[in-house]
Amino acid sequence: MAHRTILTMRQRSALFDLQTDDASMLRHYILADDDIEHINDRRRAENRIGFALQLCALRYPGRLLSSDEVIPEKVLRFIAAQLGLIGDDILPYAARRQTRQQHLHALRQIYGFKMFSGQGARRLKAWLECEAETARSNEDLARRFVEECRRTQTILPGVTVIERLCADALGAAERKIESRIAE
Repeated sequence: MAHRTILTMRQRSALFDLQTDDASMLRHYILADDDIEHINDRRRAENRIGFALQLCALRYPGRLLSSDEVIPEKVLRFIAAQLGLIGDDILPYAARRQTRQQHLHALRQIYGFKMFSGQGARRLKAWLECEAETARSNEDLARRFVEECRRTQTILPGVTVIERLCADALGAAERKIESRIAE
């Protein structure tokens, strides 16, 4: 089945990219004292900054960082400065794939983040179908879904999954509305 794209590249960027403006970084990427305690439980500098970056990305925009993702220099410097590190400390981060997995497990345990799966995914899909009836646009529905995932601390699935879920929900909403009109 062909992938149905519902968002433009600009819309994707607005929903999923790490924020680099000063106001957004201050709002989303300030580390609290207890955050720094959990981060400092990591032995090496690269693991501390990697753990902190994953935490910040999970909080906003609500997704995992990919292993090959290029972190904006401004975000990297901002988070590193809070830890007394330099941005270059991230370079050897997660040379072992298990490190990233262990950090994700620890972040889920400590902060309560949930994967998009099982009962939680089914609830969010049902919620999305209800929201689709009042959505003004594809972007509006995708934005609502992302905000609901953030609110429930559900880690965002991939963008193609979100687009497919939204497209399916919009299609189901259209059919419901057409059925009501026909009645």
